[in-house]
Amino acid sequence: MKERLEWIDQARGLSIFLVVYGHNFPTYEPYIYSFHVPLFFFIAGIFHPSEVRFKGIIKRGKTVLLPYFIWASLLFLFWFFVGRKYGKSATQDLSVIDNFIGIFYAQGGQKYMDWGIPMWFLPCFFVLFLVFSVVRKIKNQFLCNGIMLLCILIGFGWTRISEVHLPWSVDVALVALSFYLAGNLLKKWLNQLTKKKAAIAFVVFLGINILGFYLNTGKVDMYRSLYGNELLFFVSGLAGSIASVLFFKAVPIFKFLSYLGRHTIVILATHLRMLTAIKLVLVFIFGITVFEFTEIEKVLLSVLQLIMIVPIIWFVNKYIPILDGQIKKR
Repeated sequence: MKERLEWIDQARGLSIFLVVYGHNFPTYEPYIYSFHVPLFFFIAGIFHPSEVRFKGIIKRGKTVLLPYFIWASLLFLFWFFVGRKYGKSATQDLSVIDNFIGIFYAQGGQKYMDWGIPMWFLPCFFVLFLVFSVVRKIKNQFLCNGIMLLCILIGFGWTRISEVHLPWSVDVALVALSFYLAGNLLKKWLNQLTKKKAAIAFVVFLGINILGFYLNTGKVDMYRSLYGNELLFFVSGLAGSIASVLFFKAVPIFKFLSYLGRHTIVILATHLRMLTAIKLVLVFIFGITVFEFTEIEKVLLSVLQLIMIVPIIWFVNKYIPILDGQIKKR
C-alpha cells in the first residue's frame, strides 16, 4: 500500500495534533499517551514496502535520519544561543556537552535533548524500519514470527532489568515493533472495510481502548519506556490505533488533518519553538509571566502553534523539502 489514502493521512494528522496538544499538559494527557504514539507506528506498518532492498534502506535513511540530524543541529544551536537562557531550562544546570552528545545519542530526555525532546521519534522509527525489514527477510514464516515476538519481548523486558535508555531508543523501537507488525498485518482488512462496518468496528475497538486504559493503572510514556502493565498497554494502544484509523475510514471529512498528516516531521521539530514564541509574546507584550491555561485555552494554544507552523511547512517544501522527509524529484 504505497498510494496516499485520505483517511490514513487524517489519522496521522490526529496523532501529530495529539502530540502538540499533549505537550501542552492537558487534563487528558494520560489517555492521549495511551495510544497516540502507537498510532504513528501502526500507520507506518501499514505502508511498509512489500520488499526492502539495500537501496530502500538508504532512501529511508535520507528521508528520516537526514532531516533528523539537520533539525537536531538547528534546534541545538537555537537552544545553545537562546533557549537554555530562558524559562525552565535557565533554572537547571544542563550540560552543553551532554546536549550536543544528545544529537547523536538521540534517546530523548531533558539531560541530552533539552533542545528538542520530541525528535527522539525519528531515529527510533528508523531502527524499527530496519529491524522489521531485516527480520522479514527470513523465509521460514514460523521462525520469522518467532524472532518478531522475541524482539518485542526483549523490548518490554529491557525496562524491567535495566534503567539504561539505549541510543536511538532501540528498546522502544522493539516495543513499537508490535504496533508496526499489527499495522502491516491488518492493512488489507482495513482497506477492504466498508464505511458502515468501519463505524461498527470503531465503537468496538474504542471500547477496548478505553477499558484497557482504565485497567492499566501505571503511567504510560513510550519515549521514557513507561508502559504500566505491558499487556494492557499493548491492548489499549493497539485498540486505540485501530479505532482512530477506523473513525476516519468511516468519516473521512477532516481535510485539515490530512494536511497535518503529510507534514509531521516539520511539526514535530518546530511545535515547541512555536510555543516558546507564543510565551515570549505573552511576557513582553501582555506582561503575563505565569502560564496557567484552561483546557479550552490549551486546545486553542495547540491550534495556534499549528497555524504558525504552516508558513514554515510551505517554505520547507518549496525550498528545502528534505527537512520534511521529501526527496526532491529531478
